[in-house]
Amino acid sequence: MTKSKNKLSTDQRSKFLLLGSIIALCIAFSPYLFYLYEIFPNGRVWENSYFTYESNYYEDVMTAAWTYLGKIVPLFLLFIWFFTCKHWWYHAILIPIAMYSYQLVISIYQDVYLRVDPLDTNQLIYLAPFFIIILSLVYLIRIKIFDRVYGIDLSEIDETDVSVFSPISETDRREVKSFQEEEEYWEPTQEEYYTRL
Repeated sequence: MTKSKNKLSTDQRSKFLLLGSIIALCIAFSPYLFYLYEIFPNGRVWENSYFTYESNYYEDVMTAAWTYLGKIVPLFLLFIWFFTCKHWWYHAILIPIAMYSYQLVISIYQDVYLRVDPLDTNQLIYLAPFFIIILSLVYLIRIKIFDRVYGIDLSEIDETDVSVFSPISETDRREVKSFQEEEEYWEPTQEEYYTRL
């Protein structure tokens, strides 16, 4: 039993070591990946045996490759970070991933169709719903973690009926309203009022 357990843990360690080594090599070679743009030719058209690429917007294949790789390399590193991060807030990494993905798609679209739309100038407006969803998810995860760590019972917060925009709680407001709706509403005389003070 002990030998099989040790063998299993040794196999797992070697798999993690191999995966970690591959990830480390990918990160170490990311500058070389970026400088791949230097192998592309200068000029508007790039012809090879598989396809022909024409750069319409950038008017230079090397400039287009430099732009694309300037988006792809950080996107690649962010994906590595997202899939290897062990922190509770790792979903927040999706925000720069979405931003770089959007910029890459827009730059390819502009180069292929030679159209400069206001899509790139208002990118925050188009990405805002995605940002809000991700930030809400991260905040929800944070609340759940704090609930587990500090033992806060979230159901108690619901029972207090605290209103964010009012200085008085809902339970106090209901009590005052029920008191005012009573049939025999007693109003003290001035003398009784001062004696109670």
